[in-house]
Amino acid sequence: MLVAALAISTAAHAQPPAGAHANPAGIDWQPVGAFSIARTETTVGQFRRFVQATGTQTRAEREGGGEVYEAGWAKKPGWTWARPFGSPAVDDEPAVQLTFDEAQAFCRWAGGRLPTDAEWVSAAYTEQRAQAPAPFVRGKTYAFPTGDSPAGAQCLNDCGAAAKSRAVNGGARLLRGDGHARVGTTQAGVNGLFDMGANAWEWVDEPRSATGNAPRRTRGGSWWYGSVQMRADRLQDKPADTAVVYIGFRCARD
Repeated sequence: MLVAALAISTAAHAQPPAGAHANPAGIDWQPVGAFSIARTETTVGQFRRFVQATGTQTRAEREGGGEVYEAGWAKKPGWTWARPFGSPAVDDEPAVQLTFDEAQAFCRWAGGRLPTDAEWVSAAYTEQRAQAPAPFVRGKTYAFPTGDSPAGAQCLNDCGAAAKSRAVNGGARLLRGDGHARVGTTQAGVNGLFDMGANAWEWVDEPRSATGNAPRRTRGGSWWYGSVQMRADRLQDKPADTAVVYIGFRCARD
């Protein structure tokens, strides 16, 4: 089974280095209440450090490529975390084409874990910084991770004209959308976080009791969808071994 194969190949290596706050991936942590969360989605460069340290081979690599939705799910030869659209990615692109277990293994190696659904929602929509810069207001819960409106996010067609110019797709011909943005290039949102809305769906550790290939939750929407998918009441559950071009992740830690 694919999930079992991943566990065998990474379990012995996905432990964080010694130290209470070891940070081998160089994650920029943002405190949010009782936990911290990465300010950006995990990048290609960060995931490369993990691969070099652990020897991990991902499902998309083992099977010759990940997937994109066209007239149904279509396998794309050579599309992997390092080549999300078939061409080599730069280090600050979001790491996608990764399964739930691959994301969790990275986060554990990086000194954290995937956020729970409740943590992700809290960080994405409710401003908690002691001195939040305008226009954000401490304690306010917003409609979008970007604030009162979706402007500035990397979504399909209603987040502003800059989304098209920011798009990175390796020259691939896409049937829908323009591609993701490099992390940190969109508008910083609630709690100073980037791309909690749109860019890439993000794996969260929900349901906590799930095992094997049982569906896991993704949050936030992606470049393939309009802004409605950025709202807190929108989510998608996918089999844990799903590896597609618009699902990435970020880590949290206690």
